[in-house]
Amino acid sequence: MSLVQTLRVFHERRIALPVGDDALVLDVGSGDKPSWRADVLLDRYLGDEYAAQRSGRGAARVTRPLFNADAAAMPFADGAFDYTICSNLLEHVVDPASVLQELMRVSAAGYIEVPEASSAKIIDFPSHIWWCRLDETTAPPTLAFTAKDSPDFDLEIAGYLRRSGLDRRVEAVLNSRFEHRVIRLHWSGSIPFRVEGKVPPSLVEYALAQPGHTRDLQAAAIQVATDVLTVRRQRRLRRRRLRYDDLVRPEYRLGADAPLERRVYSDRRWTPADRSGDAAQ
Repeated sequence: MSLVQTLRVFHERRIALPVGDDALVLDVGSGDKPSWRADVLLDRYLGDEYAAQRSGRGAARVTRPLFNADAAAMPFADGAFDYTICSNLLEHVVDPASVLQELMRVSAAGYIEVPEASSAKIIDFPSHIWWCRLDETTAPPTLAFTAKDSPDFDLEIAGYLRRSGLDRRVEAVLNSRFEHRVIRLHWSGSIPFRVEGKVPPSLVEYALAQPGHTRDLQAAAIQVATDVLTVRRQRRLRRRRLRYDDLVRPEYRLGADAPLERRVYSDRRWTPADRSGDAAQ
């Protein structure tokens, strides 16, 4: 990929979002790299022990109000947000259909990014439990999820790549055409999707137990570049005052004028207490 192409893809994925500064934006599965544009974050697994669900730091970053909740059962009111970002999360969750329904419930539009199946079948992260495709034979295109039954598409080929040490080199070749490694879907109103099969519980447990990904220089450079390019807008956005009761479901409201703060919001009524369910990257 040429430098121009690299910069274009970086800008499309990280910087450009079709929302104004007055829009309220949620990042679902924010992990260690929350979007610069998000006003509110949601993540289920925050600690170092779930680093396999992220690519970088061991723990989730708390740079804005962060709700510790399941993406399949969000504590937010219907239509609370103008836009949601859900990037590299759905390939990890046990129930992508419920997460997609929740995205449509709490938001009017959004951006979804998932790894593309044909590329992932060559080299995939062991924490991914779905093959993801965009079926363009339908109108509009349908986001399709097929349950994996093992971490690798072909165990013999995967074993050979690891034994020979060629896995990193092959991954680098695939990443040189990164725009083909991921599906980038901007949606408005509704998300056409289908889910095929069910992931075995043993594979879910395996995915959760994997060691965290290494944060390489490229990932660090992307983070720095994003901050440099968006710092002024971030400062303006962070001055906005948001009220807790304006965002959460009626049954969770405090009946007060409490502002949202930069901290983790947990509640026994909606913060999961076990390891099952959705894993946030």
